[in-house]
This record gives sequence, C-alpha cells and structure tokens, in this order.
Amino acid sequence: MAVTEITLDSIVSTKYQTGTLPAGGPVTQKKSLNYVKPTATSQDIYDVVAALSSLSQYPLLNVVLSKNWELTNE
Repeated sequence: MAVTEITLDSIVSTKYQTGTLPAGGPVTQKKSLNYVKPTATSQDIYDVVAALSSLSQYPLLNVVLSKNWELTNE
C-alpha cells in the first residue's frame, strides 16, 4: 500500500523585532497568517510578506512557512 499525500492549507509566520531588552537582546513578536493557498509558491508568499512588512514600523527578522499534509494509506 502506498501513502497518499493531500495538500492542506499552510501557515506563514513572521517574526519582528519590536524592541531591545535592557541586557541588549531583541524583543520579538510573531504574527501568523492562516489558510495560505496550497498552490501558492514560496516566492509568491515571500514577496507578499515582504510587501506587507515594508508597511511595518518594525524590522522583519524571519519568515517561516508551515505546510500541512494529510497522509492516507491506500
């Protein structure tokens, strides 16, 4: 039997630096966007995140894309 993958929606998370601790470390905050189309390319997602982040007053530290699949054994 082979495992079949069904692509579900994805979540894109961004981390911003919103300040600095007294010890000098960064204060960060995460924002997530759920229900990203499974057909969206990584480049398109990054481009959208970069465009939206350009409107933020805080610098973007990283972007994480979490893809979800349903696995069935048929």
